[in-house]
Amino acid sequence: MPKFLIQATYTSEGAKGLLKDGASSRRAAVDQVVTGFGGEVESMYFAFGESDTVIVVDFPDAVSMAAVSLAVKASGALQTRATPLLTLDEVDEATRREVTFRAPGR
Repeated sequence: MPKFLIQATYTSEGAKGLLKDGASSRRAAVDQVVTGFGGEVESMYFAFGESDTVIVVDFPDAVSMAAVSLAVKASGALQTRATPLLTLDEVDEATRREVTFRAPGR
């Protein structure tokens, strides 16, 4: 199952909701939406700095990740970035594939 790293930053309205409802309620909301698409939350952390929360999830496919991402962004409570994650075996497989590429100007 494809794995994704989600980095999110709360808007001021989202932060107010976090203060009101608490971190555990946010985890429950994340679990509900991810499992609703057949996925699983591997881990979820709150952080300092550029991202307020970092989540690693498994989704059945990239379309499911996109659907969730769009719905979360449309809420206006969070700004998110989703990054596909590759296993070591997947990268090893990629290194064995031959790619014909001509760099610009060559």
